[in-house]
Amino acid sequence: MLFTSLGFFAFLPLAWLLFSAMPVTQRWAVLLLVSYLFYGIWQPFNLVYLGVVTLAVYGCGWALERTVRPAGRKAWMAIGLVALLGSLVIFKFYDFIAGELERSLTPTFPMALPRLGVSTPVGYSFYAFSASSYLIDVYARRLGGGHHPGRVALYVAYFPKIFAGPIERATAFLPQLVAGLRADPGRAILGLQLIGWGLFKKVVIADNLAPLVDRNFGIVAFASPIELLVSVYFFAFQIYCDFSGYTDIAIGVSLLFGLQLMENFRRPYLSRSTAEFWGERWHISLGRWFRDYLYIPLGGSRSGPLRRYVNIMLVFTVSGLWHAGLGYGVGWTFVIWGALNGAYQWAGLATRGLWERLGGLLPALRQSAGLTLLRIVLTFHLIAISWIFFRARSVNDALIVIRKIGTNLLEIPSLVIQFPFTSEHGIGFGLIACLLAVETLDERRPIVLRLAAAPAALRWGSYYLVIFGLLILGRWQAKEFIYMQF
Repeated sequence: MLFTSLGFFAFLPLAWLLFSAMPVTQRWAVLLLVSYLFYGIWQPFNLVYLGVVTLAVYGCGWALERTVRPAGRKAWMAIGLVALLGSLVIFKFYDFIAGELERSLTPTFPMALPRLGVSTPVGYSFYAFSASSYLIDVYARRLGGGHHPGRVALYVAYFPKIFAGPIERATAFLPQLVAGLRADPGRAILGLQLIGWGLFKKVVIADNLAPLVDRNFGIVAFASPIELLVSVYFFAFQIYCDFSGYTDIAIGVSLLFGLQLMENFRRPYLSRSTAEFWGERWHISLGRWFRDYLYIPLGGSRSGPLRRYVNIMLVFTVSGLWHAGLGYGVGWTFVIWGALNGAYQWAGLATRGLWERLGGLLPALRQSAGLTLLRIVLTFHLIAISWIFFRARSVNDALIVIRKIGTNLLEIPSLVIQFPFTSEHGIGFGLIACLLAVETLDERRPIVLRLAAAPAALRWGSYYLVIFGLLILGRWQAKEFIYMQF
């Protein structure tokens, strides 16, 4: 059931009414019931995977809580992580690795390896990572393992986040269930605002940009440099609006039920560096997961510069592998995408001292709006280049896009003048401009506070403008959210 489907708009009010009719202490049970219903409607057999993951994480967590010897505790954590993350690796990569081995060994040792033919269950990457963080936190004694099994099951299966996050921490989620779920009018208003804006980003912006992106990335060998350049820009905003739109809806729906999920996006295309982009603004829950459960355990920056560089690249490469999924296939493009963003972090670390010294010598330049804008534009283009590998069907396709744009870079202004732009392009650029205007205002002062302080006519006018946009420009063809496929 998609957030953009009519079925969801019927499901959500019924779930809320049932939730509200229950005593506060039992409302988590209603959310567990509707979460399994929500996930099972998508594909009933996926409930088997969800149930197995829940039993594994609860059982290993229970054993960790009751095991005293360090060796025994390590064994239980290893069993749980191998089951959760090992199954994720098998689902995602076994068939791909088998095919690569066949192609590389066939000239010398012809062979035909068996295939599983099993795709990753929808949302599995997200709830497997959530379940893994639960086990690690219980092992580290940041969280007790004696929680009610039903609440642990809800943490894994909670329906707003199960398909595409955020990757919520049990340390923040479970205490809210224990305290009792109470929705208040202020939270409900904020929740509805987030749902409306999330829908706008998804069905109006992302889904209007998608057709042109899909068309041109499907024929990169025949598309012109301007078509490819426009598609690169459009995809940068398509994937952002698609993914952050899902997150906004998930957070907004949760507020209706009295639950607070973590922020997952913070106006990422206003970042002044790639380190700021990945560390503070884009897919925050995944970035913190890798930081806390991979980068820091590997030694982080504590083991010297060389080890720090190695750890950074390892984290970004693993992140690239995690993103490999059904959406754009499983291939080397995701590894390159991750490694390229790791290289950006290397460059940032290597030049940080130089920029700090320069800023100390020229404080006025450091604080100038012009330099800030230049840094934002440069950072956006670095990220956009990496998105080419994320979106392209193959490494060769990605290199064709980069070569066509790069070799014609000096001619781009004249090519733009001659290019026959259509209304599709105009709508796309107009929607991007609208998004950037809203996010620039939000960066200076949250839009929520602006609306609360605005006259009623302006506030309701803004609401109606979003509603009209959804009705007139919205593409309601039940197009999946991109990250549901990872």
